[in-house]
Parts: sequence; structure tokens; C-alpha cells
Amino acid sequence: MKDLLRTEDLSRTDVELLLATATEFAEHPLKAKEALAHRTVAIYMTKPSTRTRLASETAVAHLGGTPIFIRGDELQIGRGETIADTARVISGFASAMIIRTYAQSDVDELGKYATIPIINGLTDQDHPTQLLADWLTIREVFGSDISGRKFTYVGDGNNMAHAWLTMGAILGAHVVVATPSGAWAPDSEAVATAQKIAAKTGATVEVLHDPEAAAKDASVLYTDVWMSMGDPESERTEKLKALSPFAVTAELMSLTAADGIFLHCLPAHRGEEVSAEVIDGPRSYIWREAYHRRSTIQAILYHLVRGELEGNIFD
Repeated sequence: MKDLLRTEDLSRTDVELLLATATEFAEHPLKAKEALAHRTVAIYMTKPSTRTRLASETAVAHLGGTPIFIRGDELQIGRGETIADTARVISGFASAMIIRTYAQSDVDELGKYATIPIINGLTDQDHPTQLLADWLTIREVFGSDISGRKFTYVGDGNNMAHAWLTMGAILGAHVVVATPSGAWAPDSEAVATAQKIAAKTGATVEVLHDPEAAAKDASVLYTDVWMSMGDPESERTEKLKALSPFAVTAELMSLTAADGIFLHCLPAHRGEEVSAEVIDGPRSYIWREAYHRRSTIQAILYHLVRGELEGNIFD
């Protein structure tokens, strides 16, 4: 496996290895401080970022490398140079590249033409690095035995919903996504991918339109912002109206398991997708989750550069 372009690229073995290594890096960030010594990692972002940028640059530094941050307007790719040519040039200078952008197809094309590992730091379709941080947090709270537990996402059927279903399927979990029907439901292709993986791993994948049924007895209740970067403002009123029943309130949280926790990939809009009472309450693990963006990106870089991930074996 050369690249991490999509969540579905990972095998169960890969996820277990990455989580184990990330656990070590969470406790000992400088454990492999020479792994990228005298090497550079390009970090290219066309979308604004707090956690992904900080986590990526810190992860590279903790591995002994030099992060090179590149904004979307700082490459010739914005003035007509092809993605393929850009991939070839960056491959001559860097040992890996992390990209955060809009189109999944751009990430896929970079992976095709680059000779170095390409890591998807977020696209409109997927967010694999976030899901690894989520599951590292889940493992810290509940351990590795997830039998009998339900893991629920409520809200917009966006990239986070897609990645939530896919990663849960890979890990053999019972995962639920609850969204409005219609325009803000998850893509049928993403659901089909998760179901295909679940058929091999024994996972249970559910897509519902009832937030209370989804939250009932859940060990994790997860949500994301309702208006993502790039969403047209013309849809705001209609979208927020459709999503309002899916807000994570204290009432919805009360339906979860007695030891259930709240997660959010951030940034958050208190009073919109989640109440302040929940996100700032004792059952919220969002800050540990955010910290693990660094732990998991560090693990991804460490193993991808060393060629130690096997890749998707579900096909």
C-alpha cells in the first residue's frame, strides 16, 4: 500500500497496527524521532484548517522531519499546471504529501502519479485520518472489545458519515448513521462500500432517519457541523430546518448507554448541531479526540513511508 486515499484503502490489520502505534506515540511522541530525519513532508491545503494542519506539522516534526506547508494559491497547479506534473515535481523533493482539499478525484490523481505516499487529510467524500483519531479515542474509553456496543453518527450525510460507516465496517462494529432522507442522506455508493466490507467482517451497518432510534443505547454519539466548507449558502435555511431534529441535545444524549460518550470532529457550532451542555459536559471527549489527530497522522506517516501497510483486502 503506497497511499491512504480513502478510508476503504485500509485493511483491519492496517487499522489495528496504526492504532497500536498511535497509542505509543500518544504517550511518547518522540519515540521515533529519527524516522524522517533530513526528510521533508509536503502539506498542501486548499481548505482552511486548524486540527489537520497543526496535527500534520507536529507529527512530521516529532518524526524528525521538516513539514513544508503549502496553501492552495501557492502552487502552479492553480494556474494551469496539471495535477500529474505537480505530483511528479513534489515526489522529487518530499518523502510524503498530506492533502486537504475538495475533490476526491484530485487526491486520487495525485496518488496515481506521485511516487511518494499521498495521504488524504480530508475531501468532500472522505476523512480517513479523522476516523483513526476517533477510534483511538473510542479504544481508550472502551477497550478493544466492542461486542454488544453501538456507535452512532447523527446529522448531515457528508464525508464524516461516509468515513464513519466505512471504518466501522472495517473494524467489525455496529455502526449507525442517522440523517434526513433525500438531499442530505449519505451517498448510496459510500453506503454500498461499507455494506460490502461489513459482509466480510461481520459488522452491522445501518442508515436510519430517526435520531432517537439511532441514539438509543449507543456507546458513542457523534456529529459534525451542518454547513461544511463549500456548501452553498443558498441551501442554509432549508438544510438547517431539515437537520434540526438531529441536533445532539441533552435529551438525545440521555438515550445513549449509561457509559456513552460524545464525539465531534470540530469545529463545532454550539446551539446548532450540538448543545453547549453536551459538548462541554462530562461525557464529551472532544479534546482527547482532537489531540489524537497528531497521534494517528504520525502513525500513518511512520508506517506508509516504511511500506508497512498491506491495503484493502475486501475486494
